[in-house]
Amino acid sequence: MNATTSAADPAIDVMLLLEGTYPYVSGGVSSWVHQIINGFPELRFHLCFLGSRREDYGEARYKLPPNVVGLTEHYLFSEEVLPKPQGSAGDAATAELVRNLHEQLREGDSREARAQVLEQSLQAMQGRLDLQYFLHSKRAWSYLTEQYLQRCTDPSFVDYFWTVRTMHTPIWTLAALARSLPPARVYHTISTGYAGYLGAVLARITGRPLILSEHGIYTKERRIDLFSAQWISDNMPVLERNAGEAGYFRQLWIRLFESLGRMCYDAADPVIALYEANRLRELADGAEPATTCLIANGINVPPFAATRALRPSQPPTVMCLIGRVVPIKDVKTFIRAVRVATNRMPGLEGWIAGPEDEHPDYARECRELAESLELGDRLKFLGFQKLVELLPKVGLVVLSSISEALPLVLLEGYAAGVPAVTTDVGSCRQLIDGLGPEDEALGSAGAVVGIADAQALGEACTALLGDPEAYARAQAAGIARVERYYTQPIMFAKYRAVYEDALARSRLAEPPPRGALATALREGRIPRPQETG
Repeated sequence: MNATTSAADPAIDVMLLLEGTYPYVSGGVSSWVHQIINGFPELRFHLCFLGSRREDYGEARYKLPPNVVGLTEHYLFSEEVLPKPQGSAGDAATAELVRNLHEQLREGDSREARAQVLEQSLQAMQGRLDLQYFLHSKRAWSYLTEQYLQRCTDPSFVDYFWTVRTMHTPIWTLAALARSLPPARVYHTISTGYAGYLGAVLARITGRPLILSEHGIYTKERRIDLFSAQWISDNMPVLERNAGEAGYFRQLWIRLFESLGRMCYDAADPVIALYEANRLRELADGAEPATTCLIANGINVPPFAATRALRPSQPPTVMCLIGRVVPIKDVKTFIRAVRVATNRMPGLEGWIAGPEDEHPDYARECRELAESLELGDRLKFLGFQKLVELLPKVGLVVLSSISEALPLVLLEGYAAGVPAVTTDVGSCRQLIDGLGPEDEALGSAGAVVGIADAQALGEACTALLGDPEAYARAQAAGIARVERYYTQPIMFAKYRAVYEDALARSRLAEPPPRGALATALREGRIPRPQETG
């Protein structure tokens, strides 16, 4: 299935760089990727999937569209990517290069300095500074021990040693991967992190444009994950820990992802966010203002609108969480909210519609919580569902997440005539209450509550389901909002402009000034499609 061709005339129009998502993991980001590929059948896409280890993923969750001309899989922490141990002394020149690169990376606070680090490291990785040197040379060992003594505040050298090796090995393997991938005219990464770093490397060595579309902010989400991760050791004595501060090894990981993020921001043009708060976060994390812009998610409204005729005359007393059963969705708060809601409205049911295989331990804990709360058949785990079949049976779409971007399930629910109750994360308040006077005039499409507040979440659900007039107003507001601002044709028109601009730049000997297309998007100079259904 892999396509190979000459660099002068790539058979691949767009290479999508996908970390832990499509086509092996279902969810909002993967659904969006599938939507984009199907939305541009004239473009030839190649998928580069980055995962942890092959055994962490099952079969593909999506049937690849015919315009996907290739799929490359790379597993960042697989033993297969590591060279066989072969000790060496190393040389003084390489050791000095390592030291300089680390100092520049640590201190480099300008785009030019970071570009120099990336260029020097890529050149070195092709020569004497290879993965074998990093993993097995005596001088690398000496440098590692020196850094531990100078900088590490954790008492365990063993944990420091393995943390540094684990963190940095993908930097080498991705640089090698970049040189083995088939050529493409444009690279499009759906996150920063390791996929974004690969995109920066590809842009550097090929001179081709890189597009970044961030759904959630990768560094923010990894920070949340890292604060709760059980696999990272915190070896400081309990009385010496600061409860509000990450341990040393967590800080190392966070700094790595921040550095990778800045490299991606430096290379990408445009840098696309889903909503304004995330664009501002990108600026704070190092993105260049001129290159940033907004493109909101859009959905195919008609299939969901057709399901409105299937809805009963009275709203179903069902509050439904649609999403993966993973910690970031805070499913446990939803389960507790169902307990609150059923106490107030005895006939109500809570449904959880989403896969449980991504985090089986957490899914088990959720089931145990439901059992301990004696919810019985008032709480149902449905697994993955077809939403056009599910939504007519649902009274409210509920999100209890601690982090979201711009959730497609809210838009799909609106189009099907289902209001929503969500936590105040990401763009959820914007989707519920509107953004700006014109949008706000449409009214509220549900309710917004605080994070991890099961009482408020349950009460908000019963308040809407128990008030037919308020429910009807929220339903009408949701339908009007999605049809006016969040349709697939609107999103496709903007991404068509993005792809056309990048493909045109890929043919130029000298790239134009950065940010021209992003500026046009920010200023609303991309024509709105006539058809918005």
